[in-house]
Amino acid sequence: MVRIGISGWRYDGWRRVFYPPRLPQVRELEFASREVNTIEINGSHYLLQSLESYRKWYDATPSGFVFAVKGPRYLTHMLRFRDESARSAIANFFASGVLALGEKLGPFLWQFPATYSFQPDRFDAFLAFLPRTLNEAASLSRHHDSRVKTPWFDVSGRGRLRHAIEIRHSSFCTAEFARLLRKYRTALVVSDSVAGWPHLEDVTADFVYLRLHGTETLYGGSYSEDALAHWASRIQMWAAGGQPDDAALISKVQPARRSSRDVFCYFDNDKKVQAPFDARRLMKLVDARAEERPPT
Repeated sequence: MVRIGISGWRYDGWRRVFYPPRLPQVRELEFASREVNTIEINGSHYLLQSLESYRKWYDATPSGFVFAVKGPRYLTHMLRFRDESARSAIANFFASGVLALGEKLGPFLWQFPATYSFQPDRFDAFLAFLPRTLNEAASLSRHHDSRVKTPWFDVSGRGRLRHAIEIRHSSFCTAEFARLLRKYRTALVVSDSVAGWPHLEDVTADFVYLRLHGTETLYGGSYSEDALAHWASRIQMWAAGGQPDDAALISKVQPARRSSRDVFCYFDNDKKVQAPFDARRLMKLVDARAEERPPT
């Protein structure tokens, strides 16, 4: 399954451009979720969201829609998994209501800052601590503290959770990092930007996660037809279970060949109101290429 969408949905510059002129702000997610089939929740990166918010977002989106959820920067940018308070931060995040997204819950995105260098032991501990099933997340959530006002972890079943890591420091460009991600079946985010962050395409999980941050400036600029065709081709290859011949790799280990693979792609070039339009253009390209593929 290929899912292409946007990073967030509440931006002043989108009003009267992407969103219709008289659309109430409260209905923006409802509108956006019918234009793309996945959206990253970014607010969870800055503040603990409430159970009420997650339930509203669930209700506003159609059946089959999927959210990616960005993990808290309090953990990745401030605590950096250095002490026991980091464990409480993870428990608070999973207790906050995110699990109430149910079948609309997609991958968790954990973004580390450009000032965070690769420390194998600490990173191993972080990956090991992340819950891999709904039951594990619910169990972890029970260790939340008083900052969670309305905890929710009433899950059923052993549904699997997916995690993706976005890095921005060159010290991560090592085979050991890829090995750790594969050990914990965690995806390495393919990050496209003009900021000089590492651009890596190793497939380290059973899904691929892309973030497209802009072409002219960071978070700005529209992707050209050639650029979108480039990404459509790669997405098609990954979705078919393969890997591009010219993939930018840090490890010689080849991913296991699969008949198919889920791909999540998010446009983060929101400064110039390009993200939703580029997402729709890429969706059309990928759909067209899928229709052109001969039956197997």
